[in-house]
Amino acid sequence: MSRIAAAVTTAALAPAVLIASPAFAAGSDAPAAGNQPAPTTPDQSVPDQAEEDRKTILAIIAHPMASEYMKEAGRKAIADGPQAMRKFIEVDQHRIRIDDYRVAILRLSHDAGPGLKEGIEKLFRGGETLEQLQHFYEVTQHELRDQDNKVEISRIISTGGTAVKEAGKKALQGTPADRTAFLKTGRYLAQASDDRVELARIDEGWQGPILSEAISKLLNGSPTPAELRHFLEVTQHELRDQDNRVAIAKIIDGGGPELVKAGRAALAGTAADRAEFLKTGQHEARAKDQAAKDKEKPGTGKDDQGQGNGSGTGTGSGGNGTSTGSGSGSGNSAVTAQGGNGAALATTGAGDNTTMIAGGAGTALVAGAGLLLAARMRRAGAAG
Repeated sequence: MSRIAAAVTTAALAPAVLIASPAFAAGSDAPAAGNQPAPTTPDQSVPDQAEEDRKTILAIIAHPMASEYMKEAGRKAIADGPQAMRKFIEVDQHRIRIDDYRVAILRLSHDAGPGLKEGIEKLFRGGETLEQLQHFYEVTQHELRDQDNKVEISRIISTGGTAVKEAGKKALQGTPADRTAFLKTGRYLAQASDDRVELARIDEGWQGPILSEAISKLLNGSPTPAELRHFLEVTQHELRDQDNRVAIAKIIDGGGPELVKAGRAALAGTAADRAEFLKTGQHEARAKDQAAKDKEKPGTGKDDQGQGNGSGTGTGSGGNGTSTGSGSGSGNSAVTAQGGNGAALATTGAGDNTTMIAGGAGTALVAGAGLLLAARMRRAGAAG
């Protein structure tokens, strides 16, 4: 009976032992059977957020506006883990972005016009926000730059040639991009056209061989706009001076002392001195040389000139003959005798003596004719 009772007791206790064994194996602190929590899936929110933050940071540092400092800080945040990445996205990137915009805007002032420079100064007078800096960099700076471009184009037009004026006016009527293109390339192409016209005009009006030959060589080639501009602004003046030197050397060769002196001084001076000599200096020096020559000639005065007056007139009349004589000490005297056939007698003398001789001769001739006539009348009376 005792064995049967032990077996029955064992059979009755076996299910309870089997049910209680897991709890025993887990320890005394394990929850009681029937109170176990329902199984759950692992929490995936933290890993997913970290991956999203990593992608966000990579996009931030890949932006064209991202500075090296921004890129370095982003990479460091990724390496430091989820908390560092979250801090970078929420705080650090905004602080660094403000600094990056400030630096970028300050760099704009290096090639900015007066309007853009004033706009930059005005922006930094107050406590600018990230939104203000971003709007200025992306919008305002372009508006101010276009205003400056309009002013610059108007200035260029005011002093430019025909081609520059035409292209500039067209740009003013176009878009901001048209104005930028004109200032970048268009103005130089138009200027090259005007420069060609100006070089042809210079060649036509210049007599020196050196400059003319260089202009012809340049225009017959394929010069760039920069080469044409440099020739007009620099080279032509150097070649003009070379031609001027040659011209001055020819002028003073065999010239008077004043001309040679002034010419040599010009050759030893500046290009402006040489141009001035050819324009006025040579003529002033020639005048001085001529005045010196005139002063060296023998003087002419009253003591060196013979002057005299003399007149003699004699008139004899008899029959049909009349004789008249005249003389002048001015250097020319003429005596005209008329009688019978009216033949003329002329003499030329210089001085009072000649006049007196001519006058005496005329008187003697008249007296002789009278005596001859009287003798003939006496002979006629005696014969009668």
